Amino acid sequence: MTDRDELGQSLFASIGDFLARNHLTPEPINYEFGYRVCSSPDGALAKAVAAITEGGFRLTRKDIVSLGGDVSNEPVAETASAVAQGLVAQTQMQVEGFADLVAAMRADTRDFGRNLVASADAIKSTGQVAPDDVLRLTHAMIDRVQSAESQLEAATREADELRQKLEEARDNARRDPLTGLPNRRVFEESFAEQAAKGTPLCLAVCDIDHFKRVNDTFGHAVGDRVLKAIGATLEEQCAGHLVARFGGEEFVVLFTGLELAEARLKLDAARTLVANKRYRLRETDAPLGAVTFSAGLTATLPGEAVGDVFVRADRLLYAAKGDGRKCIKLA
Repeated sequence: MTDRDELGQSLFASIGDFLARNHLTPEPINYEFGYRVCSSPDGALAKAVAAITEGGFRLTRKDIVSLGGDVSNEPVAETASAVAQGLVAQTQMQVEGFADLVAAMRADTRDFGRNLVASADAIKSTGQVAPDDVLRLTHAMIDRVQSAESQLEAATREADELRQKLEEARDNARRDPLTGLPNRRVFEESFAEQAAKGTPLCLAVCDIDHFKRVNDTFGHAVGDRVLKAIGATLEEQCAGHLVARFGGEEFVVLFTGLELAEARLKLDAARTLVANKRYRLRETDAPLGAVTFSAGLTATLPGEAVGDVFVRADRLLYAAKGDGRKCIKLA
């Protein structure tokens, strides 16, 4: 193992330890911040982190922001954008590679054609053909065909791999990276599609109660697990309908083909299941306490824009919050 490899492994281990000490998930935004700290242990950022964490304290997202780390959704978007740009570059290279391959095959075909014409002219002028010339031309043709087949096979394999990556990138761009649920874009597209068909729709906006308290008390890693658990419960109890993460601790549920009362039954089943579950910390098995969510639920009107429906459901959500939380308000 080279010194460079050992240095890389040491840095990787240091970043892992840094994330573990501060209960930070190894997502890109946290890893990037850890890299900046660990790659320059004597730098100003590392010293600032050491001062904050002295005495056994751990970093919070607020600390990371104050130290110049960007922990909004923008780094995720930038990462997705970088991936997309990389795939576009790969696609461009693939297209250029095919063009070069076709150009090379054309050149080989022209050269081979010239050789055939020259051989034919020689046969005409002499009235005979040497067996060695036939063998030479045949072997040359076979070699070129095999070379072209090999290049085409490699290019096709690369194209298949690139196509798969593009499909994955397209799917990732439509999903929330934390919960795996469809994102806001998918929700808005689905609403527009179903509304255009005249399908009866109900929209619920759900928000986790006192979520900031969970983050401040137990850390963002625990908060992320709560988000994933509630998202999974909504998806399970509202199966057959679109559940999406709208942003932060907000989820939306788009019920299609249901009356308002039917949609409420499904949503309330999810609310009750979440409220009755007693969460525990994975690391210590200590109780996290009850976690609940509130929701606003409304039916859509014919021709109504998604923004108008969302505003109405959001107002109902705030009414539920003002009425003691852990309940559903209907229009």
